[in-house]
Order: sequence, then structure tokens, then C-alpha cells
Amino acid sequence: METADSAALLLLDLPQAALAGIDLLSFTTTPRFRGVKNIPPSFHFAFVGTSTAFSERHGVWIKITSSSTPPLIIAKWDAATESLSLGEDEAEVLRWRANLGSIWREGLTPYRQVATKGAAAEPDEDSSDWDILTSRITETLLTRITGTKWHLTSASSSKRDLEDIPGLNAKDLNLEAEQELYFLPLDLKQTWREGATGRERTDAAQDRSWALNNVVEQHCTNGDAMEIVGEMQFCFIMILTINNFSCLEQWKRILSLLFTCKSAVATNPDLFIAAIAALRLQVQHCKDAEGGLIDLADESGSLLKGLLVRFRKGVETLGGIEVQHVVDELDDLEDYLREEHNWRFGGAFAKTGVLELEDGEQVRMDTTAFDEDDETGEFAPQIVDLTTEQARMLNLPETEDLHVSLSRTSLKEVQSEGDHSDDDDDDDTEDNVSAGGNDSSDESEDEADLDDMDTRY
Repeated sequence: METADSAALLLLDLPQAALAGIDLLSFTTTPRFRGVKNIPPSFHFAFVGTSTAFSERHGVWIKITSSSTPPLIIAKWDAATESLSLGEDEAEVLRWRANLGSIWREGLTPYRQVATKGAAAEPDEDSSDWDILTSRITETLLTRITGTKWHLTSASSSKRDLEDIPGLNAKDLNLEAEQELYFLPLDLKQTWREGATGRERTDAAQDRSWALNNVVEQHCTNGDAMEIVGEMQFCFIMILTINNFSCLEQWKRILSLLFTCKSAVATNPDLFIAAIAALRLQVQHCKDAEGGLIDLADESGSLLKGLLVRFRKGVETLGGIEVQHVVDELDDLEDYLREEHNWRFGGAFAKTGVLELEDGEQVRMDTTAFDEDDETGEFAPQIVDLTTEQARMLNLPETEDLHVSLSRTSLKEVQSEGDHSDDDDDDDTEDNVSAGGNDSSDESEDEADLDDMDTRY
């Protein structure tokens, strides 16, 4: 007979036929369902939805530790507010612990479900990757993002993502304190220090290493760069389990920051090795996201492919054994994407061609996907007029003086070419004049003409 000798999570007062899940395991509840048993020591995420269809989901993070007395955690569903919260009443915990044996066998489902003997069905979900998917998540990170209760829902969001969530009106934008997510502040539009100008801004826009180091120093706990990987893991899990849109946006921002860095790869290779390894496992689980929230054949795939191509171009210019370890990890990720998703990296691509439609009509199509690499289209260099203030900030001469200087230079070049042409004609018609005399007179005439032109213009 089984005994209550392992950690258990009780999910009480759930609606009929509700969706319940823990980590990567999800299932439809039955009237006898009371929770999950045999939970191993680690961080875990339990979530509940009123139905298996698309509905708002509520979840809570828990931490199971090894101890002489197996932990018993109680989470209760509040029908009035339709929310999930952890029970904090010690008397209730003791009461349920005393009666745990009565529901242990039939009321609690094992954490790792396996097919029964003789059945052809496979396990509901493979949870063997959970420890790796959460390897960088810490108590400090969970508290910073979600608050002290470690609770969030599908509607939880950071303030910067509120306006981008489809279906929300002005009234809905007033987030409750416990629903706000506090992500690392990643500003991909300004990746340079305050006061930077000219070349420094250009370099920081092309290589976002300064922005990465600034986030680590200013916002990561004790300057731990691995907290970025931990937040990347947190966001991905929230996408898979509760379909959180704000976490999807932050996940993309983290990838966009990491894979547009260059010099930071040489100074902190362990960060990029950990990030690429985490991403390789995440792309293997992208198919688990409901509703195509992470579709590698759509927008998310285009973003990731472009980032990986750009990242490889940057690291290939670096040297060192540690950088080579990053390249090796990148090779493994790209090999998986080639084999499983038929992705192509590098090589020549057609930018214009004929596309045949379903009705047989043929149309000529152009692509702008590679304009950034070729510096064409909207990415082409542009000539702009600087104001006096802008010129002063760039330590350039006053714009009027600069314009006059450039005009004089152009006029001198034109006049010089004309003088050389006149010299050739004079040599053909005046053979009896000595070369020395001609050079002396030509030089004096050129100087006089240039002085006259400078005066006039």
C-alpha cells in the first residue's frame, strides 16, 4: 500500500472539467482529482484554467525542497474571483496532512505519469527536460518579476506591453499590483550611453554589448549575468503554460539583445554558451505552445533566423578558445534547426523572381528581407543637412563655414582641371616657348585666377 512519503500539491475547489497542470504536464480534472504527488525537489509551476479551451489561466510557482517531512502545499481556487492562491492556514495544512492517506492513491495523480501495462498510449507529456528548462531560475528572480506570492495569470503584463495586448480597452489597462510583471528594462532603441554621439552611437547600435553590460551591472542581482538567461527561461515557460503575451514580448527582446552583441562574446562567453544551450532546448518545445504563439515557420522564426545569421557573422571575426566554445554551441543549434525545420543559414538568396499563384497566374515579386545586410532600401545611407547645433555636438565647423569650404574645394578642382586642359593646348600651338617659361607663367596665372574666383564666390 502506498504511503504519503513524498511531496504533494493539493489543488482544491476546482471547477468541473477544469484544466490543471504542473510544469509541462496538463490534464482535464475529474471529480475525484485532488492534486499531484511524488513531486521532486525543484522549482515547479502549477496552473489552472476554468476549461481546456482558451481561457484565462492562473498559476503559481512553488519550490520543493528535500526534508525529513515531505512538503504538503495547498492551492485553492476561489470561484468568486476566479483566481488561484496558496493556502497559508497552518491548521488547514495539518488537517489535510492527517487525512492525506485517504486520497493518496486515487485522488492524487503522480508527477511523472506513465502508460499502464499493456496500453498503447504514451505519457501525456514529457517532463524530463523541466530541470534544464528552469536551471537558471532563482527565488530572487521570481520575487523580482512576480512579487512575493509568485502568482501570475495569462493577463499579467509589464506596463510597456499593455498597449500591445489585443482586446484590452482603456479600463483594462489599469493593472492590479499583483498582476504587474517587473522585467529587466531592455531598451533596444537606445543601446548607447547618455551623451554618446557620432561613431560611438553607430558602433553601439551595431554591437549592443554596452547595453547588455549596462543591464547586468545596473539591474541584475549582484551583477549576475546569468539572471538574463533565467528571465529568458521564465518567459518561455509562461508562454507554454499560460499563454502570456507580455512574456512572449520580453522573450523576443532578450533574444534580440543577446544575439546582436559581439565584443561581449569574448568577455563573457559563458553567458552566451548558457543562452544558446537554453534556446536549443526551448525551440524543441515550441510546438507545445498553444495557438501557434511561437511558430518557427512564421514571425518568430524570421526573427530568430535573422538574429542567428547576424550573430554568427559577428563571432566569426573573434578569436580564442572560449569564443570557439560559443561557436560550437551555435553549430549544434543551427544543426537542429536544419534537420527538424529545414532552415537554411547563409548562402545566396534570390531577391526577385516569378511567383505562381494558385490560379496559375504568374507575378513578379521582390523581397526586402536582405536590405539591412546590403544597406539598400530603407537601410540605405542617407545624406542629411546638419543644423548648427548638431554640427557643434559633433565637433564640426559651423555649417556655413563648412559649406563655403566645400564649395571652394570643388571650384578649385574644376578650375585645376580646366587649367591642365589649357596647358595641353598651349603645348601644341606654341612649340617655340621654353618649358620653364611656360610653367612659371602658368603657375602665376593659375594663382591669380583662383584668387579671383575665391573673391567672387
